Amino acid sequence: MTEHTPEYTHALETAERILGFNLAPFVDPRPYEPANAYDFTRIATEHAFNDAWPRTDHLDVRTRALVSVTITASLGVLEPLRGQLRIALHNGVTKEEIVEAFIQMAVYAGVARAFDSYAVAREVFAEYDKTQDAARDKA
Repeated sequence: MTEHTPEYTHALETAERILGFNLAPFVDPRPYEPANAYDFTRIATEHAFNDAWPRTDHLDVRTRALVSVTITASLGVLEPLRGQLRIALHNGVTKEEIVEAFIQMAVYAGVARAFDSYAVAREVFAEYDKTQDAARDKA
């Protein structure tokens, strides 16, 4: 494993608070990746979690999460959408609010894109419900 810079470590800590889990296993390069892979993941992670997500003066994390769901859904980038949905739910966005965002999105980004995105949301909603049930069972 590459030694993390203080900035990257801070970004990973911020990501863990927002995501609810450690991001490093998903972004740290694997042995078969080129040497500059760490530069890519470090720069992208630092930009997102040191520069954008912590900006809470005008938009709180919950609102940023809902905006991020809508952006990724509108762009049709379904795997990143899955992550943004998890972030949104972890930060207090309700399933009903997400559905309303898809309704609004359907008008401006297209019904087909909204349906594709909602198919991902259904999966994440089911996953979220299972983790909530497991957490209640533990308590």
